[in-house]
Amino acid sequence: MMESDIGLWSVPLAILGGAIRVSTPFLFVSLGETITERSGRINLGLEGTLVFGAMTGYAVAFMSGSPWVGVLAAAAAGSVFGLFHGWICKFPRVNDIAIGIAMMLFGVGLAFFFGKAFIQPAAPDLPAIPFGAWSDIPQVQAALNVNVLFLIGIALAVFLWWAFRNTRLGLIIRVVGDSSDSARAMGLDPDRVRLLSTAAGGALAGIGGAYLSLYYPGSWNEGISSGQGLMAVALVIFARWNPLGCFAAALLFGGAGALGPALQSVGVTEGYYLFYAAPYVLTLGIMIATSSPGRSLAGAPGELSITK
Repeated sequence: MMESDIGLWSVPLAILGGAIRVSTPFLFVSLGETITERSGRINLGLEGTLVFGAMTGYAVAFMSGSPWVGVLAAAAAGSVFGLFHGWICKFPRVNDIAIGIAMMLFGVGLAFFFGKAFIQPAAPDLPAIPFGAWSDIPQVQAALNVNVLFLIGIALAVFLWWAFRNTRLGLIIRVVGDSSDSARAMGLDPDRVRLLSTAAGGALAGIGGAYLSLYYPGSWNEGISSGQGLMAVALVIFARWNPLGCFAAALLFGGAGALGPALQSVGVTEGYYLFYAAPYVLTLGIMIATSSPGRSLAGAPGELSITK
């Protein structure tokens, strides 16, 4: 069957495939930030962690010949960034938002410095599962070619949703995020819980970065992120700190990011590039809607900086 036979159906198929591809980094970064913010800390440095994770994953995958080793290295690098961020934030009169911005600039700069040698070499790609192999239509095959990390992200979202409600560790993170005084009364150390939660969030952000460089777009360059780490923070607020909500919101952001290429694929040659700005417009709209003084941030942890 020829490509033209499906006509305008290629647009929703392209948006579906694009939503799956583009949403994966959003999903991992937002799930990581959900863990961090549920403990009562906001991490605006995830953009730097994402970019450094992309560089680390690509470099290690190239040198080792294994994309999965690259993913593990990216997770380790992200957790180190998270530990460093959490360690600094435990000191008195330190603002976690300001530190996050500094960590973002530090991570991006460090990635650009060490990553120059890996712009040209080709690293092995992460595998994908061809769920569309049953079809002879190229657009269906492309849309349903799903990366393994996307499936892992779905399973992780479900697990975190369950864990926050049904496990002791989930309860500890929620108590610390809602009230440091209550946590101390229970014999918990809020600084330690937030430190480990920030490290876990950084590890997931690093995995999101590895996906960017090892699958889509599948190369390392200095403009690889386009602000996805920062947008993921807005995504967490939009999802009301619910891991399942993060999955739905990530698909929404991914679909918005795929709108421009989908229109281009059906021959729209004028104005389609304006739709490339859709994720940024969506982020701005979410921030305006959630920042209104007349609206309550339902579900927000009590110790989070944006609630004070």
